[in-house]
Amino acid sequence: MKARLCFRRWRLALGLSAVAFLALTSSIAAPTNVFFTQFEPGEGYRTDLDLIGQAGWLGDGSGGNGIVDNFIPGQGQQAYLGYAAPDGGGGQLLAWQPLDFSPLVAGQPIVKFSVLMSIVDSTNDGFDNFRWSVYNRQVNRLFSLDFDNYYTNVNFLLDGTNTFVATGISFAPGSNYTLLVTMNFASNRWSASLNSALLATNQPISTTNAPLDLGDIDAVWLVYDTNAPGNNFMLFDNYRVTAEGLPVPPGQLQFLGRTGEGWALLRVFGQSGSRWAVEATTNLLNWTALTTNVISSGYFDIVDTTAAGLTQRSYRARLVP
Repeated sequence: MKARLCFRRWRLALGLSAVAFLALTSSIAAPTNVFFTQFEPGEGYRTDLDLIGQAGWLGDGSGGNGIVDNFIPGQGQQAYLGYAAPDGGGGQLLAWQPLDFSPLVAGQPIVKFSVLMSIVDSTNDGFDNFRWSVYNRQVNRLFSLDFDNYYTNVNFLLDGTNTFVATGISFAPGSNYTLLVTMNFASNRWSASLNSALLATNQPISTTNAPLDLGDIDAVWLVYDTNAPGNNFMLFDNYRVTAEGLPVPPGQLQFLGRTGEGWALLRVFGQSGSRWAVEATTNLLNWTALTTNVISSGYFDIVDTTAAGLTQRSYRARLVP
């Protein structure tokens, strides 16, 4: 991780004058790729086989699933769920890629799931529901986003309840959408958008104190009428799960004053656990290292004993990777 310096200037009463510089923000490390697939032949996906059973994909239930070519123009192959009726009057089919990821243990509590998707309409007057459901490693369903192909609206469902919450957003069957779900496992919150439309924000990942980790994110087909299932289906592509750390908040270098001996008192604010180097200069060209310290409880203090007798002194704090 590279530190990017940006300086902010204050003039403070220190003898005649003093200038403090702040060298703060760091570039955030690139997200970790937890899983990504485009369902292409080069990844081993075949159009003559079910999706479930290929490249580690697992499933529960029965019904149509597989790989198709160019159903979303220009995107190569896609996966699908639906179309062919479940066996024996079954009511649902789930497909998932095991993720088995612990965001908090990994120090990457921000997890993002994105997928290109389309609900293809029925031609037999049967209209079903399609979902994306997030499960933890203990197989507890945490929350779901539901695409109702009868009303063509999007709802969500939290754990510990059977009550759907309307998002106020509808979709057009046959149209392509990018779904983005952002989960913060540190704060137990998630949000989601469909293209530019906000579906949900600041919702709890779990309302039941379920373990906050990530087992899998499932594509789900729920048949509304098991005696007359629709031949509708959900296409999906560019299935991606990434994880990243919390952004480092901006820091602050504060001049607290002088001691009776003329020493300068300074305080560095920032994220606990981050490491900062404090340097001083009298000409803004040559900088002298004073200390490198790790912030605890939001800040650390330093005393610059070399400031005694100086009428002007400049300081900067640099985030050290």
